Amino acid sequence: MMGIVMLLLTVYTLRHYVFSINRLFGHQRHPYASIVTANWPRVTIFVAAHNEEDVIQDCLENLMRVDYPADRMVIMPVNDRSSDRTREIIDAVVARFPGRITPFHRVSGKPGKAAALKDATALIDTDFIIVFDADYMPSRGLIRRLMAPFFDPEVGAVMGRVVPHNVGANLLTRLLDLERSGGYQVDQQARMNLGLVPQYGGTVGGIRISALQSVGGWHDDVLAEDTDLTYRLLLGGWLTVYHNRAECYEEVPQNWAVRMRQIKRWSKGHNQALVRHGGALLRNPALGLIERLDGFLLLGVYMMSPILLFGWVLSLLMYFTVSMQVLAPALLLIAFMAHSALGNFAAFFEIATAVHLDRSRQRIHLLAFTFMGFIVSAVAIAQSVLEQLLLDRLPGRGFHWDKTVRYRRPVASPATPIPLLSVSTEIQP
Repeated sequence: MMGIVMLLLTVYTLRHYVFSINRLFGHQRHPYASIVTANWPRVTIFVAAHNEEDVIQDCLENLMRVDYPADRMVIMPVNDRSSDRTREIIDAVVARFPGRITPFHRVSGKPGKAAALKDATALIDTDFIIVFDADYMPSRGLIRRLMAPFFDPEVGAVMGRVVPHNVGANLLTRLLDLERSGGYQVDQQARMNLGLVPQYGGTVGGIRISALQSVGGWHDDVLAEDTDLTYRLLLGGWLTVYHNRAECYEEVPQNWAVRMRQIKRWSKGHNQALVRHGGALLRNPALGLIERLDGFLLLGVYMMSPILLFGWVLSLLMYFTVSMQVLAPALLLIAFMAHSALGNFAAFFEIATAVHLDRSRQRIHLLAFTFMGFIVSAVAIAQSVLEQLLLDRLPGRGFHWDKTVRYRRPVASPATPIPLLSVSTEIQP
């Protein structure tokens, strides 16, 4: 058993080292970044919203100021059964920008983001969609950068980089900023560089409608519709592109309890995708061996937390029950755990690499605190796995979507425009 745990930790550790070294010294692929002017295709932009009265106005107003041609862009806020002032605020913004926004007020139907997107997709007539969450604020050039890769007919989905905008709120938001940097700046871009499996994210990503339809459309029985779609597109022969310069600004959790609930939802959705697509991925002869291995390791990242916790328990048992002659493997295991996965995708050395690439080196002082975030994430993920294996199978549990709390509050009336966020942390090539 100890050997299996050590093997898994070794594989993931080497994976993080490879990604970090690639970002520091390897060839960087930004194949569509040079497309600045073109005959841009029409696109529908979904803004997923459920009780988002505090943030929906900011998102819509920022979308009014992007540099994509207004006549080629349909903005559709997907107001999914909101019970607060979300509809009122959307309609007020619509009145200020006549002809620019086509709201979809969904008053019934199956709960969940994927179900709402499924209904909204049936209403559009464009060949492409871009999906945002309501708390996200796009940079000025974001839509153009997300649409550029679609000139390649093999591209089925595009993912941009997520940057927290409420970094200065407290220690947690600063740690999440580091985690996001490692996960996108290093992990996602390295997988793009190496021709592996970039992951489509359902908060700042684009989809080709024909690709979506070819793999069965939105599945409304999943908690992580983006991970599910990533692997259905991969198995269907479509490429997913990560664009590191397509930045969008998000609101990260400012409370540890909220963070734990968010992690648990992501973990359950990711593990659901592992069960559904892991076997088919490993057996797919159209994919290369390295691509299949990377895709499977990406699916398995949330299973590593229970394995790590199990390794800790196993190490303690060995410490008190075995002789020093056989204690060396346990000590080696502890060394590996000290450098193992942090949060979702990033590792400690990936975060340091990302800080260096972002040229914001003051943030490195927080690296010692990231172990705190790791412990919280590991406990939340392990709890989610136990719930998924035991409690979620009980009658009456069913499908449950746990909405993330918002902290931003409106600072302007509907008549007062809010300036467009345009600050970028993406400096390096």
